[in-house]
Amino acid sequence: MKLSSSFAAALAACIAIVLAPAAMAQDYPSRLIRIVVPFPAGDGSDRIARILAERMQAKWNQPVVVENRTGAGGNIGAEFVSKAPADGYTLMVTPQFTLVINKSLYPKLNYDPNAFAPVSVLVGGDIVLVTNPRVAANNVQELIALAKAKGGTMNYASPGAGSMGHLIGEYFKTREGVSIAHIPYKGGTPALMDLLAGQVDMMFVALGPTVTHVKAGKLRALGVTGEKRSRSLPDVPLMSTMLPDFVFTYWFGMVAPPATPPAITAKLSATMAEILKQPDVQQKVNDLSLEVVASTPEQMEAAMAKERERWERIIKATGVTAE
Repeated sequence: MKLSSSFAAALAACIAIVLAPAAMAQDYPSRLIRIVVPFPAGDGSDRIARILAERMQAKWNQPVVVENRTGAGGNIGAEFVSKAPADGYTLMVTPQFTLVINKSLYPKLNYDPNAFAPVSVLVGGDIVLVTNPRVAANNVQELIALAKAKGGTMNYASPGAGSMGHLIGEYFKTREGVSIAHIPYKGGTPALMDLLAGQVDMMFVALGPTVTHVKAGKLRALGVTGEKRSRSLPDVPLMSTMLPDFVFTYWFGMVAPPATPPAITAKLSATMAEILKQPDVQQKVNDLSLEVVASTPEQMEAAMAKERERWERIIKATGVTAE
């Protein structure tokens, strides 16, 4: 059967379109890769990104740079990545709330968090409820009773309006029917410093920054929000043993711009898993009171979908806004 020249040309073009992503992945990477972190240098996502960048560069013999594009609760960096070419040379490492919370929290975004191409949930950690030692409560039940007795005079700190610490704090208040004032700060460090100084009473905060202070007796840990006890603070009970289903974890993930070919995200995901399994990298992760996850793109997509539904319900129930 003889094909017309026009049909043959069209067929060749279709084949090229189908094969192009696979060919692109086979050659990937062949130049500089940029990892955007939508939060400041020194943030947890920044530290994880820099560990990965060093190993990616060594593996592929291509430059890998970390670029901090901060502001608006991660939205500035996320918008930048959402508009980058879908070729795997611009990536984002971010805490989960940029991907699963902000869409419910902000009335308008200039990007669609659902459209990113998932690569991997890299590492995860727990939130801990800590108080200043002067607060007369040795466990969660005593804290709830104290807050009710004090009738709205207690307070809690967070890294800012719309942060995970704020959302969990408001969920705690709504669930337990207590009145505790929210004191927002511009970042986790100043909030933690005021908690240590006794300027505020309590805080839901990532486990990592608190471990040293808890062990030194400068903070009192009342409960960890994970699904299992923390290796860093094994004597601290789970919140869920006192408040059923009170489980919150946080994670840092990697995504690529929308429409990035699956062959590239799969290659990136496999590389992340390989790097994160290296013993010295695992130790660095554990030193941050985090644990390696290293999910597949499909697992990350499913996790994000599940969390978006949960956080949307919590935001609606508590009435939290980002302002």
